[in-house]
Amino acid sequence: MLDRIRTMASSRWPTALLLVAAIVAVVLVGIGQRAGQTPGPSGQTASPSGQTASPSDRGSDPIPAGPISYVVGTVTAGPVCPVERNPPDPSCAPRLVAGAVITASFAGQGEVARATTAPDGSYRILIHGYGTYTLTALPVRSLMNAPAPVAVTLDPMETRRVDFEYDTGIR
Repeated sequence: MLDRIRTMASSRWPTALLLVAAIVAVVLVGIGQRAGQTPGPSGQTASPSGQTASPSDRGSDPIPAGPISYVVGTVTAGPVCPVERNPPDPSCAPRLVAGAVITASFAGQGEVARATTAPDGSYRILIHGYGTYTLTALPVRSLMNAPAPVAVTLDPMETRRVDFEYDTGIR
C-alpha cells in the first residue's frame, strides 16, 4: 500500500488525494490488527493470545460487544416440611423464591450482569459476550443459606439453564 502512495506522489497527484490515500491505509491496517480479536463482556476484547483489553485501553473508537447469550433458571427454597414422606407430599415441594438477586461475573473482573427473580421464581440474565461466567445467588432475608456459586461456560448466542435452591433451615 505504501508503494502505491509513493508511486502516486512521484506522478504528481494532488496533495489532498495523497492525504486521503494515507488515511485509508491507516484505517485498513487498524482493521486488520483487530481481525483476530474476540468479544467478551461489556465490550472488552481478547486477542488470540488471551490477553484482555478494557475499553479504555483501546483508545476512543468503540468495538461493539460480542453476541448476546442468556442464562435462565428458577430459584426455589427447601425443604419446607420437617419430615420427608414417601410418596412425596406435593405441599412439601420446594417453594418458589421471588425477589432473589442473581449476578454474573466474568473471569474475576466483577459483575457484568444481574437479574431479580419474578414472582414465579424465574430469572433471565442477558450477557453480552461469551466465555466462562460465575453465577451467584445473593443472600435472601428469611432464608438460611444462599446456594453455592455456579460456573457456566457460554458459547455465542447460547441459552443455558442454571437453577438455584436456597436452604430454609427446616430439618
